[in-house]
Amino acid sequence: MTAWYVVHTQPHGEDRARLNLERQGFEVYLPKYQKRQRHARRVEHVRRPLFPRYLFVRFDPERAQWRAINGTIGVAHLVSHGDRPVAVPDKIVDAIKARHNDDDLVVLHSPHSFRPGQKLEIIDGPLVWHSGLFQRLNDNQRIVLLLDLLGRQVPVTVSPEAVAAA
Repeated sequence: MTAWYVVHTQPHGEDRARLNLERQGFEVYLPKYQKRQRHARRVEHVRRPLFPRYLFVRFDPERAQWRAINGTIGVAHLVSHGDRPVAVPDKIVDAIKARHNDDDLVVLHSPHSFRPGQKLEIIDGPLVWHSGLFQRLNDNQRIVLLLDLLGRQVPVTVSPEAVAAA
């Protein structure tokens, strides 16, 4: 019976391991998300593994030559308990796949899920660690928060990636 199993990869070897496992005929799932990365005053969006150094591989341990996974380029080892690989419930992988968008990226949060009046914390930018109340989503899909600054409530606009539920 086929199931999903977890492979621990070498550092930054997720894509290499995925490619080599697929060449061997295994079904591989490497969930990725879009990360906002700042460097030298430049902001870019890059695709990063959702679980760094881990990916999922599907096989039947009774039929597949699964021991070859440990010798695959890019793979550190198959996560096992003793000499048997540990299966991941299908519902976990299905739940991750259900969060994919049209670009085949996992959506980590949706700014639309915040409710007016909900307390949010700013986790990136010049106002980091300040918290405020969610007011609305503006036309550019940016979040408008009410912050208590200098004794009064001030509306502040931030990107959805810069906030988290407090």
